[in-house]
Amino acid sequence: MGSVLSLSVNNAASRQRKKAEAEDDDLLDSRDRVEDIAKFPYVEFTGQDSITCPTCQGTGCIPTEQVNELVALIPYSDQRLRPQRTKLYVLLSVLLCLLVSGLVVFFLFPHSVLVDDDGIKVVQVWFDKKNSVVILAITATLRIRNSNFYSVTVTSLTSQVQYMNTVVGAQQITNVSSIQPLSDKLVNFTVKVELGGPFSYVYFFCTFPKVKVHNILIFMR
Repeated sequence: MGSVLSLSVNNAASRQRKKAEAEDDDLLDSRDRVEDIAKFPYVEFTGQDSITCPTCQGTGCIPTEQVNELVALIPYSDQRLRPQRTKLYVLLSVLLCLLVSGLVVFFLFPHSVLVDDDGIKVVQVWFDKKNSVVILAITATLRIRNSNFYSVTVTSLTSQVQYMNTVVGAQQITNVSSIQPLSDKLVNFTVKVELGGPFSYVYFFCTFPKVKVHNILIFMR
């Protein structure tokens, strides 16, 4: 019984060795065939139903300087023509462009330049007794606020003083100053006012000795 089993195992091992040797021989034969095909020169078969290759002109090779002129043909079903997340990338690009555009508009779009009255600082009064005229020198301060993200230049500043709806004094200042971004600046100016002619009664009112405090109402803008 033991001899029969030993004989069967030996026969199976010999068959496996023969099969492996046959596969090795087939592999060597296939490699030899590939090498033989590679050595086979390019031959163009010309005839009635054939045309000469316009690229190599029937030689089977192209010059080195024409390598960059070759065009690769990719099948329509190739996955490289269908990149993943294309819609996501396009959406992100659009959102990024909108964000950048919004920021550019926000920072560069002109904002208001506000002018606030900071009060009258000094008032000087003179009396022209000969012409019955009251002369005032009013020094006021304006606070100019720049709400922009870039510097602005105040080129002209005009102020008027009114009494009884009549302009009695005016002052214009040119090339005031440059104001830095998001900051404010105080500007002082002096307006000369003359109250005479039809308002000569102001002179008599202000020089009336029995009244210690003399008040007159004027508007400045």
